[in-house]
Amino acid sequence: MENKIQKPKAIILAAGEGTRLRPYTLDRPKCLVEVEGKSLLDRQLAVLATERVTEVALIGGYKAEMLKRDGISLHLNPRYYETNMVWTLFCAEPSLEGGALLCYGDIVYSRQALQALLAAPGDIAVTIDLDWEVYWRARNEDPLDDAETLKLAADGRILEIGQKPKSLAEIEGQYMGLIKLSALGARQLRQVFHESSAQGSLRGKPPEKAYMTDLLQAMIDLGYRLDSVPVRGGWVEVDTVSDLESEVTRARLSEIESGL
Repeated sequence: MENKIQKPKAIILAAGEGTRLRPYTLDRPKCLVEVEGKSLLDRQLAVLATERVTEVALIGGYKAEMLKRDGISLHLNPRYYETNMVWTLFCAEPSLEGGALLCYGDIVYSRQALQALLAAPGDIAVTIDLDWEVYWRARNEDPLDDAETLKLAADGRILEIGQKPKSLAEIEGQYMGLIKLSALGARQLRQVFHESSAQGSLRGKPPEKAYMTDLLQAMIDLGYRLDSVPVRGGWVEVDTVSDLESEVTRARLSEIESGL
């Protein structure tokens, strides 16, 4: 088991247009939307820096020129307007070599969540929030809105992820958009992607349209082990205008910042 990333590095997926955040994303990428004067990207980079994760690759698309920063490599998904997360990731495929953290650009997580992920054994480790329901109820009238299934084995292995739930019982935790791949895990992920691309289908979708959870579930279906890294809260997703303007978002971000 290759459970260590020799030199921690992060790949941040930040190519999307953020249409559900308009008008705030009319002039900037989603990850540069600010809460109390500080962008989501800057907040995430500050957390990564606490654990010396300073090698960062950003994958941009929409208004990508605004993502240029000293010391950070910028990769482009020129088809950002018609593709999803998996395609964006593989626009920077060489960055996966040796393993990496995969992070969504519209999330911020606590230092404690990052520490738990970095310490997790296993070649593919996926952070999940056990206290997701409280957070989802604060964001949606119906907690099943925008939630996804997540089923676990007794030993923490993920059995199902990313499907549309019919009941709360199908959600044992919520996927956060934060993954750790060892060198072996990264090779396995790449192999499944390329095999699916050759077939023209990733769980019934064109690879260009696949979500990250589609790729993770495809790996589970093929017998690869994905380990959950459970946390309780300590993260924020800013996906909509109501998220951005929410006092819950501000409170959770303040708590994250106080722990740095």
